Amino acid sequence: MKINEVEALVGITKKNIRFYEEKGLLSPSRNSENGYRDYGEAEVAVLRRIKLMRKLGVPIEEIRRMQEGTQTVGDGMRRHLVTLERERQNLEESVRLCRLLQERTEPLRELDAQSVLEEMEKLEQSGTTFQNKQKQDVRIRYVAPVVIAAVMVVLLAALAGLFIWGFMEDPASAPPLALVAVLAAIPAFLICGVLFALFQRIREIGKGEIDDAKKY
Repeated sequence: MKINEVEALVGITKKNIRFYEEKGLLSPSRNSENGYRDYGEAEVAVLRRIKLMRKLGVPIEEIRRMQEGTQTVGDGMRRHLVTLERERQNLEESVRLCRLLQERTEPLRELDAQSVLEEMEKLEQSGTTFQNKQKQDVRIRYVAPVVIAAVMVVLLAALAGLFIWGFMEDPASAPPLALVAVLAAIPAFLICGVLFALFQRIREIGKGEIDDAKKY
């Protein structure tokens, strides 16, 4: 089967299937004639098991251990239940605080947030973990690809400029103009590729596809 057929059959996107391949959870064979991945019933069964575990919130590494046989399904579930119980306790504390705040009648601008934050800090010191939406700000994810793209563009532009400068500095001993033009055009073409890749990456981040891949 092709990846499109597997996507439709299992209900896992192509991006997520490739994600699991990168993580070593799936190893489809290659078609000897065209080099394409060839998925069979075994791979479909593996993906269904992965989908089940991920829907239950089991981490990738736990799935890997169960796949490798270093722990059974029961072992993995016992470990995962400890995590879920901890998360349940954290959620219960959040619910309790939210219910207390539910009784407050003042507007947000008049809320004494410091007293609530101090109580939360005490709970955190005892092991409670609260959600921090500030850490989920998607804008932070744009920084790395933009910086990398900017560095690549600067380096490639400098390389193209170096070719042109070398020709203008000593035209007599420089390669033919046509060759210089080709050499300068290569970095320019690569710059276009980098910018296109950046555009695609930003679109992926905006759609949340990376999060989807990590989730399922």
